[in-house]
Amino acid sequence: MLAPALIERIRALHEAPGRGYHAWSHPQALLGLLVEVRERLQDPLAVECAILLHDAIYDPRRHDNERRSAQLATELLAGVVPADTLARTVRLIEATERHEIPADLAGDEADDMRIFLDLDLSVLGAPATVFDAYEAGVRHEYRHVPDADFRRGRAAILAGFLARGRLFLSPWGSARFEARARANLRRSLDALRDR
Repeated sequence: MLAPALIERIRALHEAPGRGYHAWSHPQALLGLLVEVRERLQDPLAVECAILLHDAIYDPRRHDNERRSAQLATELLAGVVPADTLARTVRLIEATERHEIPADLAGDEADDMRIFLDLDLSVLGAPATVFDAYEAGVRHEYRHVPDADFRRGRAAILAGFLARGRLFLSPWGSARFEARARANLRRSLDALRDR
């Protein structure tokens, strides 16, 4: 467990002005789900640290948030958690850029990453009201983008999710979220196209 002062520092980053979905409520929701999967993880501390820090730096106008958040994790956690845990945390954060398991990653670390990435996408399989609030939060974060451009770009992202053979990478995530996520994505995509 991280020291309360460090958690407060991380929380403050998530409470920066302009955040919608990627606010402190996002890691809090994932920590709530972590309880379900903690026993399955080889390094639960690495997953917990990645949950707290993977969106610590989030600027919707930039494309290097994951790399910058991973660098921040290195700075904040060096000497605080074991070196192996820190290295895993950084790889977990970096994996959120593409939501794919690196080809050279295997074994327990790959299994932990599958679960972590599924946690990160769990909002897609949330009840409709929670999913709709997520979509509204994303729109808020991209409020600088004109509506027509946002709808076109967001529709492409959601269609890309739906085109995947599997949205969720672990057996747990697939069983827990896949069906509802596909229904939410289809509903949101239809709404974007109907405007």
